[in-house]
Formats: sequence, structure tokens, C-alpha cells
Amino acid sequence: MSTTLTPAELLVNEAKRQASYTAIDEHVDATTKVIGIGSGSTVIFCVDRLAQRVKRENLHIVACIPTSFQSKQLIIEAGLPLADLNQHPIIDVAFDGADEVDSSLNCIKGGGACQLQEKLVAAAAKKFVVVADYRKDAEVLGTQWKAGVPLEVIPMAYVPIMGTLKALGGNPVLRMALRKAGPVVTDNGNFVIDADFGEIKDPIALDQKLISIPGIVETGLFCRMASVAYFGGKDGTVIVRKAPAL
Repeated sequence: MSTTLTPAELLVNEAKRQASYTAIDEHVDATTKVIGIGSGSTVIFCVDRLAQRVKRENLHIVACIPTSFQSKQLIIEAGLPLADLNQHPIIDVAFDGADEVDSSLNCIKGGGACQLQEKLVAAAAKKFVVVADYRKDAEVLGTQWKAGVPLEVIPMAYVPIMGTLKALGGNPVLRMALRKAGPVVTDNGNFVIDADFGEIKDPIALDQKLISIPGIVETGLFCRMASVAYFGGKDGTVIVRKAPAL
């Protein structure tokens, strides 16, 4: 059954497409060989543009590294070369979406429960490019995205972890699946806890606290990782922001 998008949804999709196409055009050229492919709705447009350019310009892409089952399928369906980090541990450029991006390009990611593999690919990339629509652009993390910080956790430890998160001032919720009974299970067989800490004015400090909790495999805070972010606007323009110098 086909789904008809509302005018608002069409506007958001067009913003995602404009940002994705601009990012791919500015960061993929004849020297680009290994590309990281993120997860989520915006990345669909990145893969679409990459496939167009490979066909049109005969670009010789050696490998595309997925961050999830979804992005693996996108790569296969687009006819792009599929590989993994064990084959290509160094990535020229990685493209991924975000749930929220602050003024320093720190991100909250993991709304799709893929943050562990997304962070592995982003960390392996020489350049990490964030692509998003206008709704994801924020001065401070936690102002637009209200679902909290996604945390991938070992299933046997989720109860004590939630207690520790509450002691840190968070409001943790075990993410439940929509089309199955029970919790969301990641591609790695783990659970996801969404922990709301309100506005996150020091995401680096919070990330360090969270990752030190036994049983938390990875956090959805991507701090000082993005090189540049592309935000598609309502009017068809694309805002480009580079990471501040450290």
C-alpha cells in the first residue's frame, strides 16, 4: 500500500535531498575510494546521489562501508561495492545523518539504534560529514531532540545501568520495539536505553561519564567527530557549517 506524504513531510524530504546531494558533490571526487555510509532516512539520498555520480562520471569507488543492515541493503540495491572495516580500516569520507547537531557540531545519533556501528565508521574516516534537515540544527543538544541520548547496552545489565543513569540525573527509558513484543534489539544483539538529561551544555563530559558505566557499549553522543555539517533548509538552500578549530 502506497503512502502519500503530507506537504510538511515533502518539504523535509526535499531539505534532506538538497543537503545530501550538496554534501556528496562537495566531498566525493575522482580521488575518493572508500566511503562510509551511515543509516537513516537522509542517507538514502546520499546513496542515491553517489550512485548517480558513479554511473555518470565513471567514478572508481573501491568500497562502501555500511553502518547497519539498512545501509548495507542500500549499497547493494544501488549496485555500489560493499565491504567492511576489516577489509578497509581507513575510510576517505563518511556520510551520516543526525538526530541533533549543536553549534560545535557535536551530535546526538542513534534514533535508528545504529550508533555503535555508526561511531566505528565515523572514527575510521579521515573526514566525517553530517547531513541533516533544518529541524536538526540546534545551539545546544537536547533543545530540539527530546528523546534523550541513545545508549547501546548489554541486555543482562540494563536494569543496573538504568539505576546508575537515574543517579546521574537522567531519565532513562528502555526502548521498546513497535512491531514485535519486547525491547528493540540492535544489529549487535544489544538493547537501547534512551536517557534524557535535558539540555546538554557539556556533551564531552557527559559522554565520558556514560561510557565509563559498565555495560554501556557505546553512546549516541558524537563529540568532536564531525568535520562539517550540511543542513537543508525550508527554502531549498543548504547551510554549511564547519567544525570549530580545537
